[in-house]
Amino acid sequence: MKIVHRVDKVGSLILKGDVMADAFDLDRYLGRVDWRGDRSPSLATLAGVLDAHVRHVPFENFDVLLGRRIQLAVPSLQTKMIDARRGGYCFEHASLMAAALEAIGFSVRRHIARVVLFQPLHEAPRDHMYLTVSADGGRFVVDPGFGPFASRYPIPLDGTVTPDGHRVTQDGASWKRHGLRRNQEFTGWVSAMEDDNPIDFEMANHFKSTHPDSVFRQWIFASAVTSSGRVNLMNRDVTWVTGETEMPDQLTDRRQLRTLLAEHFGFDLPEAETLKVAAIPEWT
Repeated sequence: MKIVHRVDKVGSLILKGDVMADAFDLDRYLGRVDWRGDRSPSLATLAGVLDAHVRHVPFENFDVLLGRRIQLAVPSLQTKMIDARRGGYCFEHASLMAAALEAIGFSVRRHIARVVLFQPLHEAPRDHMYLTVSADGGRFVVDPGFGPFASRYPIPLDGTVTPDGHRVTQDGASWKRHGLRRNQEFTGWVSAMEDDNPIDFEMANHFKSTHPDSVFRQWIFASAVTSSGRVNLMNRDVTWVTGETEMPDQLTDRRQLRTLLAEHFGFDLPEAETLKVAAIPEWT
C-alpha cells in the first residue's frame, strides 16, 4: 500500500492509507529546494534539507503588501512556494518545512516567539513562528523564516554555537535565540518554547498580514541567498552581503525592483512595477 502524508493547515502530520485530500508532495518540495541526499530522519538529513531550503526559498512579504490573504494550508503553500517558486515570511516557511520534515519522518514541534531585534521584550508581540526538531537523540531549533538572520544549520538547545554563529540559551522559563552580525552577537527572539496551537499561528499570521499597524503592511522585507552571499532588501535599500562585507545600494524605481526579484530571488512579479508601499512616499 502506498503511504501518502497528509498535513493539516499548519502542517500536522496524519497517516491514513493511500487516499488523501490534502496530500503533501515530498518529491515536489525536495525538487524545489534541490535536495538529492538521504531521506532518513537523521541529523545529517535535517541539516541538509534546512540548508537547501534557506538557499533556495527566499524570505519576502510582497503578497502582504499586495493585500493578498496569507494562507497556511499546505496545498496553498505548495502552490505558492513550490510551484510558483515564491518565498514567504516566517509562518509560511515554518509551516511548509514542518510538513516536509514530518513527511520524512521527523518529530516536529511548532512554537511562537517574540522578536526583539527592533523593540524591547515588553513591546514585542508573539508573532514569529519557528520549529524544534528531534534528531539523533538531540533537539534543535529550525528557523528557516527569520529573514536575513535565518541559520542554515539546526541550532542545538545546549548552547552550542553553529558554524554560522547562531546559538540558543535558556534563561529561566525563557529561551533566547542569538546570532552574529558584523562579528557582534545579537538576541533575535525570546520564547517560552511551548507547543503552540494551530489557532495561535492563525491569529498571529492574521495580525501580521492584515493589521494596518503591522510593519509588514508598510515596509518591504526581502532576503535571498546568492552565489556570493546574500542580498537583503528593506524598502528601497539593498544590501549585498559577502562574508563580513556589506555593500549598500538603492533601487531607483519599481521596475528595478522587479528586475532584482527576477535575477536574485528566483521569481518574476509584474505587480512589483505598480506596488504601493506606505514607507516609500513616492511609491504610494
